[in-house]
Amino acid sequence: MLSHELIEDAAVIGVPDDYSGELPKAFVVLKNGTEGSKKLAQEIQKWVEERKVKYKWLTGGVEFLEMIPKTASGKILRKDLRLKEMEKLKLKAKL
Repeated sequence: MLSHELIEDAAVIGVPDDYSGELPKAFVVLKNGTEGSKKLAQEIQKWVEERKVKYKWLTGGVEFLEMIPKTASGKILRKDLRLKEMEKLKLKAKL
């Protein structure tokens, strides 16, 4: 995904799914001056579908962030992204 012209940084995690177990979801930081939108998220999903095998498609969705959480050495903190996603799922379950 980093080779996409509008993507500055990205991370992918598995999000829970009742049918599949987990689905890939992308967290994306866009280059300066680019606004995230539903249309752009769909464009990124289609872009990935054209280049990757089916099980790597972003069926869990695309979410735009200001920055990807990383350690001091630059490793992506996927646990922080998972916690954020679990909090969202809990809020949806309460509604």
